[in-house]
Amino acid sequence: MNVRSDKPGVRNCIHVRKEPMRQLIIIITLLAVAVMSGLAQQVTPNMTTPTPKAEGPVVELLTTEGPVKVVLYDDTPQHRDNFVKLVTEGYYDGLLFHRVIKDFMVQTGDPDSREARPGQRLGAGSPDYTIPAEIEYPRHFNRRGALAAARTGDNVNPERRSSGSQFYIVTGRPYSKREMEAMQQRQTQAQMQSYFRQLCQQHQEEIDMLQRAGDKEALEALRQQLIAETEKNAPVEPIPQEVIDVYTTEGGAPHLDGAYTVFGQVIEGMDVVDRIQQVETDSSDRPHEDVRIIKATLLDK
Repeated sequence: MNVRSDKPGVRNCIHVRKEPMRQLIIIITLLAVAVMSGLAQQVTPNMTTPTPKAEGPVVELLTTEGPVKVVLYDDTPQHRDNFVKLVTEGYYDGLLFHRVIKDFMVQTGDPDSREARPGQRLGAGSPDYTIPAEIEYPRHFNRRGALAAARTGDNVNPERRSSGSQFYIVTGRPYSKREMEAMQQRQTQAQMQSYFRQLCQQHQEEIDMLQRAGDKEALEALRQQLIAETEKNAPVEPIPQEVIDVYTTEGGAPHLDGAYTVFGQVIEGMDVVDRIQQVETDSSDRPHEDVRIIKATLLDK
């Protein structure tokens, strides 16, 4: 139950299964890529995204590397209340940071890690429930220090429900303006291609009929029609300028935005999180020497 890294070669336990697609739909989609790419370059970022306000409960995570304080967002109430409940029950006390990737994130919350053997694979443990997604992007995003819920992948979890207990804290890295522009183009292209594929699936019977008839002219006309519909109606969401500014200065993990629920932010102790991300790890990203949450405490405001 992991979040996905943007680093080549890094183990990624979220595999999004490709939808089965008939050959003709694949051909039509590929023919539309150039159009989608051109449209991706026309998006103008929104300049008015508000800065998140820290108004919720505060929790201290006393770790073997030192204390970390996080504020929980009131506009993600189900995640906030669940986290407070687990903290007050002592659920997190003694759990390991079982997955650590430098310049990306540190992850914890697996109850199986409390008494885990050295080298034991971790990451599948959780309570017997999940939490409905409360993705409030772009109000909350995966900036450095973001507190967010881990989850299983879209192929088995299309609603993007969160783990009942596992969470991660973003360390990330700064991104250049050019990298953010490229990410915007990829994101826009992916949004438009997804919409185009949906249109193709809606017209599958017509495509099959034209294919059987060998009517290439009608197939081309249909392709142009679907491209035009995509250009007009695809719900394209640009990356807000304020979000870009944060990623190019503070850093973070922008490739996770819109896919995971961010429900809090580190307000003290980011130096502790940085120490955790520096530890040596095995091939499963588990630290060689255990790093634990000694005690999680709900603080009085």
